[in-house]
Amino acid sequence: MELSTLDYSIIIFFFLTTLLIGIIVSKRSGKSASEYFLSGRSMPWWLLGFSMVATTFSTDTPNLVTDIVRQDGVAGNWVWWAFLLTGLLTVFIYARLWRRSNVNTDMEFYELRYSGKPARFLRIFRSVYLGVIFNILAMSGVTLAAIKIGQVMLGLSAIETVGYAAVVTVIFSALGGFKGVVYSDFLLFFVAMAGAVGAAYYCVNLPEVNGLENLVSHPNVKDKLSLVPDFDNKEALISLLVIPLAIQWWSSWYPGAEPGGGGYIAQRMLASKNENHAIGATFFFNIMHYAIRPWPWIIVALASLVVFPDLTSIQEAFPDVTQDKLGHDLAYSAMLTKLPSGLLGIVVASLISAYMSTISTHLNWGASYIVNDVYKQYVNKDATEKAQVNMGRIATVVLMALSTLLALALTNAVQIFKYILMFGAGTGLIFILRWFWWRINAWSEISAMFSSGIISILISVPHINGVLFGSDTVEGIFPSWFQFPLVVLITTIIWVAVTFLTKPDDDDILFKFYSRVQPGGPGWSHILEKANKENIEISEKQEKWMVPSGLLAMLLGCALVYGVLFSMGSWIYGNITQAIILTTLSVLAGFLLAKVWKRLGKNLVS
Repeated sequence: MELSTLDYSIIIFFFLTTLLIGIIVSKRSGKSASEYFLSGRSMPWWLLGFSMVATTFSTDTPNLVTDIVRQDGVAGNWVWWAFLLTGLLTVFIYARLWRRSNVNTDMEFYELRYSGKPARFLRIFRSVYLGVIFNILAMSGVTLAAIKIGQVMLGLSAIETVGYAAVVTVIFSALGGFKGVVYSDFLLFFVAMAGAVGAAYYCVNLPEVNGLENLVSHPNVKDKLSLVPDFDNKEALISLLVIPLAIQWWSSWYPGAEPGGGGYIAQRMLASKNENHAIGATFFFNIMHYAIRPWPWIIVALASLVVFPDLTSIQEAFPDVTQDKLGHDLAYSAMLTKLPSGLLGIVVASLISAYMSTISTHLNWGASYIVNDVYKQYVNKDATEKAQVNMGRIATVVLMALSTLLALALTNAVQIFKYILMFGAGTGLIFILRWFWWRINAWSEISAMFSSGIISILISVPHINGVLFGSDTVEGIFPSWFQFPLVVLITTIIWVAVTFLTKPDDDDILFKFYSRVQPGGPGWSHILEKANKENIEISEKQEKWMVPSGLLAMLLGCALVYGVLFSMGSWIYGNITQAIILTTLSVLAGFLLAKVWKRLGKNLVS
């Protein structure tokens, strides 16, 4: 495949425009750490919402979806569709709480909520654990996808792709800071969506595919179309639907879908003008992320089953692809090589934009932890604003270098997805409850974090499994789908036990936290009683607790978003009656949600 002059012109124009944004905002972004990492807390909901969508529109996401669809069918996407519940819980309950906390990073939250040395340890450890280790893992997955795209579409070696992509992105990220990231995300979103939709339209009309009707009736595709797993296949049903909906969404930490909010989603909520803008941004993000955006990727993935039915056909078509990078996720890039001049340039630009948006967000987010929660707290407490910005720029370069090195050693995106899920298993419930139950302390999180990681390692190492279970794998004694629930179960038992075996946090910290955040609910009644006895006023107003209305709004929001997702699928598949029914239910859910949302606003403490 060769890019035409038109294609190169589109790509170069896009590159220059993005870099220009970084240069224009660099002067203001460099004024202070608050400007560099939070844009002065002045961002509107729509700009932050587009930024959240663009950030999760990474180069590895269509590859991941393609890998899932080719192996487990469309229903396999429930492994991440289930995170909608987490997302809407953040929208209707936690977005407002995060904005009220007024912290600079979600790591700073630890010393607002917990007390003593455990809180300080948790803050610095999680800053390194998430901001560096997990962040590098996530970025390496995105860079791996860029490497595969470079090999298949542009004939570039892994080193060449990493070199070009890393240099441009790190310069842009270091210069523009958070404001540059968000402003460019607005542009990147539309470029990425245009590329994804254009690619889907063209691929489904390739001569080999010959339209949607022929696609959905093709023998390679027919058994991949179901939106839910086969109920007769017990293992697939449990692993693809039951576990994600019953356990995974609330129990596991995953970037962009943290239970109770967190990470770069929290960063955007903290950068919003006020609580209402934080809610609006996260709701817009969840609709776009789960309901609208997946279908162009799914269509290309299904079409790839016709054009490249197996790995052998991909290898034959692209003999220069190295064996260690060959996987089903490569089919997405392979399909894009079929695109005509002009559209090809837009799609390549959209993939570059997806890469830059995601990486720049992760770089700024990770650097914010390093500066605010490590450098300023433990290295240079008297650091000037300029010194903090400079350290942020240095951290940006280092994170980029480390993630690119790891990417060169990986094979496919699913590796990282499963690895991160397993290492976060069992910790999510703490992130949900710590806002509403005073008894959770820093030791709860520390024990959950370490036990989850250690147990995940133990059950994934064959030699250790042979000792523990008498088999090289957990499947030797348990079904294959039980691995994730096992980690969740053991981790939960450990952290609950540790919670009651350790001392509660200091009253002063709990009083301060409640006074600032106003979480409400029966889980704080003990602290409210203590404060009243000491004649300390920590409750601003006796308003109706927001959680019951928030949960109802979450359920209606799920009905709305899933309704839109599945109705779009039904329209695409040509199931008109089902599409009309689902569309009607979606409209009804949206109407009811609007009423509950209005009531929720009245019941919340302003």
